[in-house]
Amino acid sequence: MAASYACAPMCKPILFGYAHLYVLRVTFSVVTSNVEAFLSEVARGLKPRADQLTAGVVDLVRSELPELWKYEDLATAVPVAVSGHVIAVLDLNEHSLDVTKVEALPAAIDVARRFARHGVPINKLLRSYRIGHAGLLQLICDEAAHLTSDTELVSATVITLGAQSFEYIDRTSEQAVMAYQEERDRWLQRRLILINEAGARIGTTLDITETAQELANVSTDRFADLAIVDLLDSAFQEAGVEPAPVSPVLRRVAQHSVWDGFPESEGGTGQKHTYPEESDPARALATGQPQRLRTTTSDIPGWVDVSPDYGRTLRTFGVHSILLVPLQARGNTLGLAQFLRHRTTDPFDDDDLLLANEIASRAAVSIDNARRYTHERFTALTLQRSLLQQQSPEQPAVETACRYLPCGSRAGVGGDWYDVIPLSGARVALVVGDVVGHGLHASVTMGRLRTAVRAFADIDLIPDELLTHLDDVVIRLEREEAQGTHEISATCLYAVYDPVSRLCSLASAGHVLPAVVTPSTSSGDAPTSCDVDFPQLPIGPPLGLGGLPFETAQFEVPEGSLLVLYTDGLIEDRARGVDTGLGLLREVLARAPTSLEDTCDRVLSSLLPSRPSDDVALLIARTRTLDSGQVATWDLVPDPAIVSETRRHASEQLSAWGLEDLAFTTELMVSELVTNAIRYGKPPIRLRMIRHTTLTCEVSDNSSTAPHLRRARSFDENGRGLLLVAQLAGNWGTRHTREGKVIWAEQQLPAIGIPLPHL
Repeated sequence: MAASYACAPMCKPILFGYAHLYVLRVTFSVVTSNVEAFLSEVARGLKPRADQLTAGVVDLVRSELPELWKYEDLATAVPVAVSGHVIAVLDLNEHSLDVTKVEALPAAIDVARRFARHGVPINKLLRSYRIGHAGLLQLICDEAAHLTSDTELVSATVITLGAQSFEYIDRTSEQAVMAYQEERDRWLQRRLILINEAGARIGTTLDITETAQELANVSTDRFADLAIVDLLDSAFQEAGVEPAPVSPVLRRVAQHSVWDGFPESEGGTGQKHTYPEESDPARALATGQPQRLRTTTSDIPGWVDVSPDYGRTLRTFGVHSILLVPLQARGNTLGLAQFLRHRTTDPFDDDDLLLANEIASRAAVSIDNARRYTHERFTALTLQRSLLQQQSPEQPAVETACRYLPCGSRAGVGGDWYDVIPLSGARVALVVGDVVGHGLHASVTMGRLRTAVRAFADIDLIPDELLTHLDDVVIRLEREEAQGTHEISATCLYAVYDPVSRLCSLASAGHVLPAVVTPSTSSGDAPTSCDVDFPQLPIGPPLGLGGLPFETAQFEVPEGSLLVLYTDGLIEDRARGVDTGLGLLREVLARAPTSLEDTCDRVLSSLLPSRPSDDVALLIARTRTLDSGQVATWDLVPDPAIVSETRRHASEQLSAWGLEDLAFTTELMVSELVTNAIRYGKPPIRLRMIRHTTLTCEVSDNSSTAPHLRRARSFDENGRGLLLVAQLAGNWGTRHTREGKVIWAEQQLPAIGIPLPHL
């Protein structure tokens, strides 16, 4: 610092302060009047050489503060400001102006603002002022020494210039500092606004691609001219991201430009690429450290050439500054964000790098949240779809079509399900249910309840008894949860349709009732509309409450009717009530009937034009009827003598159906089942044979005692009949009714098969 102010031996009194200056000024008071005239003469003489003075001062500042010249705009603006200072000082002395009224020049204010924008410390700004004025003072003193040999006049001139310089520097630097602070505050405010905007605009969804695009959009608002987001390909495939390999595969997921049409972004999104091992992006990914790069049009790194058009376009637009910021969250590197400038003349500085790193860190957490949510949602959805019935089993009672739509909200996949379960006697069970809640827990609970329903259906429980047992299952599952961390609640509708009697028996555990669609009066060959009814039947409590009864209701269903089962997400929404949803559903179902698949699509598109806010399960079944030619029934007296006659009836019926090959096994099974009913059951006793996809023999009586298999000993005279039936039948079982029980046995039809009835 002392060297900067050493103008000449005669300049040293300047350093003694104002007190010394005052004494010296008194000492040289005799020549004071001559000093102003002399300084005016010196200033007039120097004015034609103002450019030389400016160059000398600029060289001095550059040698003392070379770091300023790395900023291109400062390298251009500083000489302009110095030139203005030189002219101002010369004018001040030439015209003997009042230095206390000096104002900082616009060029100097501009330089101060540029210092602030680049984050150059304020002490550098003040030092540049001191160095510049000391250099100018040195040049003026040298000129004064050349113009006169009067040492007293020269000394007085130096003293006057020193006092003038102190006042000039104080006033102009004070104004420059104020401009610097204003610009710095404005820059910090812009930075705070940008950070706040990033917090508000990034992470509004739980979609990985949309979150990355939000980062790119925010970054091009008053920060970068082009923003690019690449994510590791593994981030889309795994629950946890492994450390980035040497040459990781990245996927370009987002980019945004300050110019419409993204002319400098012709690389496009969705493409996969890798960066060379020794490239700057590869190092940033490997080390996790952000990087700031300067480049020129002719020296753009080769790694930008992810595609020929992309690299060529960046060179055309003249990218000059690049930030590479790894996206890191929870200890994992997810990808890389690139920020580029080409239209903005200022290059990125260290403060910009810190700002970009902060924005990218926030975005990385949101991307990781979206990635984790997407993975969990995919897992839950995969689990749920694996548990749901993919293809309805072949059975004669109904034709079905079904749909499952996961919700489109952040809540995740829910616990909605449907099922079609073939039952004995050509009947079918139609099930639809909803587990309260979302996510993996809801999907797993749904799988448990669906399995339980199938197990209870396999033993042919009537609907209200099945729901009672299912209610116990829910209560038991809730008790088994670790300290009640999850409260389990669910609804279920269980319906059984019998194609022989055309009766539908159902019970509801807190679930919405189905719609019944029957063809109305038709004009010509096809019906033009349908009647839609929502049966007013009892609805029991939701599953999991316990202690409350369920009730089975029955109603007759005409042949060719539709049974429409669904979860509440189909008709209920935040924007509409249940009554409105039911009205829309009635309108859709009342239209002329089409295929079941088309009907499902029409229902969903009409009631759910956008992604649903809750999961939706939809099951539509068109009823079939077995005609009298496919069913044979005999009422039997409880007399063992009737067994031989029953065998004969069965044999004759098989002949009528063309199933003589099954006569032997059928007669044997009928004989054993009827004998057991006469011996252990209660009248009335009835035999029914049903021909559909299989041949079913049923014997019913009014006893609730169920038979069971047992192993007969060598000398036992009975106990082998039911075991024999089990060996001969493909399937057999017992179902209980309100009055008693039915024992049934099924056999597969011969290979030629029997076609299903057509409506």
